[in-house]
Amino acid sequence: MLPPTSHKSEEITGFIETVGARVRMARQDAGLSRRALSERSGISQRYLAQLESGAGNISIALLFRVAVALGTRIEALIGGGATPSQPERARRICLIGLRGAGKSTLGRMAGEVTGLPFRELNQDIEEQTGLPVADVIALYGPEGYRKLERQALERVAATVDNVILAAAGGVVSDPETYGFLLSHFHTVWLKATPEDHMRRVRAQGDERPMAGNPNAMAELVRILEGRETLYARADRTVSTAGKQPSQSLADLLDVLDDMGFRGVAA
Repeated sequence: MLPPTSHKSEEITGFIETVGARVRMARQDAGLSRRALSERSGISQRYLAQLESGAGNISIALLFRVAVALGTRIEALIGGGATPSQPERARRICLIGLRGAGKSTLGRMAGEVTGLPFRELNQDIEEQTGLPVADVIALYGPEGYRKLERQALERVAATVDNVILAAAGGVVSDPETYGFLLSHFHTVWLKATPEDHMRRVRAQGDERPMAGNPNAMAELVRILEGRETLYARADRTVSTAGKQPSQSLADLLDVLDDMGFRGVAA
């Protein structure tokens, strides 16, 4: 015999409220705003607000999308156990942005302050292949490089819980790789202007962006515009435009402090 309707309604209401509370706690533990979760999951902020308050009844399919966006399993949101605290992303930070944004410079500096070890994903690829990245791309092509990049990212996520990682600018180009990155790392977009990118790359002694290419700046602008929406999916954004490294470092540390990463020992 089915329980009385009123009793059944109370149980359902309680279950929905519990799921909503777990979604809210998991989102907060992951350092995500409701807007960021909305962008990741493709579910409106209004619907997420209703879900978190216990006022909305979400389908299993949509809840699965929320779980994936939070980097957790759907069982953690509906099961009997406690809500996991950043189970997938741990204390892994990844700096993204086009070359010249300041990822390597600021990553090393931030690592010294926070105590988190710094590493570059391209160095991991070079160590695994025994080849410079330029030779890797020449030998395997862009598609082969992206496959190695995904494998390197998975190795870091599987073996390291505390790290500041600098990824190549094109890591956002492959949907699956970028989705894995967003789910397993706390991400910060270092944002700069095309002029900043070009000037900094040339200051590093690399004249290739301009050599024999009068349209280099126009192409750089096109690349940035094409990736802006992808970069903007990062958890946080730090502008390095027109700033000295010390200024940008202070801004980055403020963001990391807000995310709970200051003073973390290696």
